[in-house]
Amino acid sequence: MTDYRKSWKLNVFPLLVKWFVMMIVVSMVPLLPVLPSFPLFTLPSVSAESQITIDSHENGQLVDSGIVTISGHYVDVFDLKLIVNGKEQLDAHMNNLSGTETGTWYAELDTSKYHGNIRLVARGLQSDTRYGVTTPQKVIQVNNPPASPPLVRIDHPTDGSRVEGEITVTLSVYAINPVHAVEIRLNGGSWSPAIAANEHYEYMWDTETALNGSSSIEARAIDEYGNIGRSMTVYVRNGEIIQEAVTLERQDRAIWIWEKAAYNLFLNPGSRTALKAFADDTATFNSDPVTTFYLGVFPYEGIDILEEETAKVRDFVTWAHEQGYKVHACIAGGTVPPYFGALTAYHDLAVREMEKVINYNLSSSPAEQFDGVNVDIEPYILPEFRPNKPSVQLQYLDIMEKLVQRRNTAGIPLLFGPAIPRWFDSNDPAKDITWKGQTKWLSEHIQDISDYITIMDYRDTADGTAGIIAHAQGEIDYANRIGKPNSVIIGVETLDIANSGDPETITFREEGRAHMESELDKVYASFNNNPAFGGIAMHHYDSIRWLPSAWGPGGLKWTVTPEDVTLPSAVSVQPSAKAFDYQSITLRYGRAFDDSDIEDYVIYRSTEPDFEPDLSNIAGQSRNLTYIDRGLLPDTTYYYKVAAKDISGNIGPASHEAAATTAPTNLRPMIIDGMHIVRDGTRSRVALKVTDYETGEQITARVFGRFTYNGGKYVELAPDPNGILFAHSEALPETSGQVGFWPQRVLAGNYYWAAAYDSPRTASVQWPECFYDILLKSR
Repeated sequence: MTDYRKSWKLNVFPLLVKWFVMMIVVSMVPLLPVLPSFPLFTLPSVSAESQITIDSHENGQLVDSGIVTISGHYVDVFDLKLIVNGKEQLDAHMNNLSGTETGTWYAELDTSKYHGNIRLVARGLQSDTRYGVTTPQKVIQVNNPPASPPLVRIDHPTDGSRVEGEITVTLSVYAINPVHAVEIRLNGGSWSPAIAANEHYEYMWDTETALNGSSSIEARAIDEYGNIGRSMTVYVRNGEIIQEAVTLERQDRAIWIWEKAAYNLFLNPGSRTALKAFADDTATFNSDPVTTFYLGVFPYEGIDILEEETAKVRDFVTWAHEQGYKVHACIAGGTVPPYFGALTAYHDLAVREMEKVINYNLSSSPAEQFDGVNVDIEPYILPEFRPNKPSVQLQYLDIMEKLVQRRNTAGIPLLFGPAIPRWFDSNDPAKDITWKGQTKWLSEHIQDISDYITIMDYRDTADGTAGIIAHAQGEIDYANRIGKPNSVIIGVETLDIANSGDPETITFREEGRAHMESELDKVYASFNNNPAFGGIAMHHYDSIRWLPSAWGPGGLKWTVTPEDVTLPSAVSVQPSAKAFDYQSITLRYGRAFDDSDIEDYVIYRSTEPDFEPDLSNIAGQSRNLTYIDRGLLPDTTYYYKVAAKDISGNIGPASHEAAATTAPTNLRPMIIDGMHIVRDGTRSRVALKVTDYETGEQITARVFGRFTYNGGKYVELAPDPNGILFAHSEALPETSGQVGFWPQRVLAGNYYWAAAYDSPRTASVQWPECFYDILLKSR
């Protein structure tokens, strides 16, 4: 703790003051977008319970169609979002109280896209722990019939029934607006019209034309405004059915490939070259080959790959099978954020994601079909998971059962495997869950339901009571008791994840690939002869592809061979730019293509039009087809160009120029100045100062951030006698290594952090120093 925090003898008074001031500001919420930012007085940082509220509307309140301002207050929270119906996530404008992380917020919601109830949840991160905190759900209503999609239900045949010969498929359609078309799709084929008949719609289907086995029936209705309503899928059996058994083979080694990389693989066939080279490479790190892909198929950047680009999915899966790989579709809750799918109110969205995979398989040849589905719904991220136990746990088990039942009803041999955290097993009776009349560990319930599990056994050591082996033992033992061989896959983390609320010990990011493989060797030695053990899964492709053997001068990084010298294409859609507030602008652009993989998109920025993009004006890089440029100056026009970079570092042609102007503010910009990092015994020390951007005057601020590369510790910097802020890393390797520092949050009264103008913007040190570094210092 810093001295000025120690000087407060009691916590009660400052908390009361904070609440008093907050209530004053909350009463002024309608004025916030135009209020000047002036300090009522500077509050010290005290540890209070983080909280967010939605104050602008009462539960059930009717609102107008159009832009509606949703607002509230927050206490000790940052990075606040508004989640709408579990499908849309909006950035919030946060107005703090003089440099604290307490104040008021607002977000602008376009209700013209909705009719009826709109479920709202505000979510942010706690200042101290960086874990999530959310509001209770609040419901508002909008009377906007032109945005109301039809409701569609398949009445006959019923789900799971047997059909023969020519049958009539009947549908019920409920619509506020005139219906333009009602259509049926069988086994993922083309949409065919259904005919109105009295109070329902009909379609004649000769089931003899379908392949013997299972068939999927889907229906949709389109109204005169273009709103589309979809039914849930009905699965029926037709012909002579031979029920195929689900056969579980050892998956070792598996890897998660999320949508950012998966959509490259679908839409840019050259990306397969890099994937195969990486998956088959056993020499660089003395590792096992990758044999199984958990492939993200959730809609991404405006494309629903399983609905809109089915042929490209089939092409990739066929290629993967020809190369000897297994492919599991990876789905979550069908919501944004994904873990909302654990809640009963959103179960239909999660079920639809499962049905997409099933329907894809039913419409595809055996070579084109997914081998399994890996389900990554993480209910424990919900703040109510622990305090409201077992409510969320039971809802989560219910959705897992619903998903696997859809597979069973369809009658297809699609492996079902949820990803679960390492601590769903517990010897503590207080943590047991009673479900369906049985009381046992949450992990055991999931193992009963599933064909396999992938344990997110995220630790960076194999041995010890807190190591990977010990954390997997309970699930291994239970799998053996219930007779499920090859069913426990042990997942390990390589993502640079230490800026979350979790400790740096959860990932191999700091230690490197060589250390990871040596620890995994211990896992294999412990479990290889155990029938339940099904292998190891690595999280994830984007991260581990560039994880070196070790950080520092001697570290070895994976490279694609042969060397690629071909430039990527230009972006397929020219960028657009839109200001969000006084210090951030959002860019959007189209996908680029390459004969290997696109690594990211380079964002060039200037305050001058018609600028020439080069290394000096790179604003940042993005793996997505969007980029938020933060830490800008107010009331300033910025110009942007975008170019794609492939995995070999080749940069393609720059796009056309896009421009946007930031909004004005009364806050003053501050920057981090003179940041540097040095070795200090067995640790490293970062030091910096915060200055007024315009005057260069040093100011008092609070800075939070984390060490990177070999480091991962999250810290608040403390002032030395001269006001220079500093912090020490955790203990680092002595002989060689690398460490950097990444500032995350900077707080000061009357100021905002203009991070785009930090000087320098990054800092790192490696040891032992190479000759070139020594030469530079000697000059």
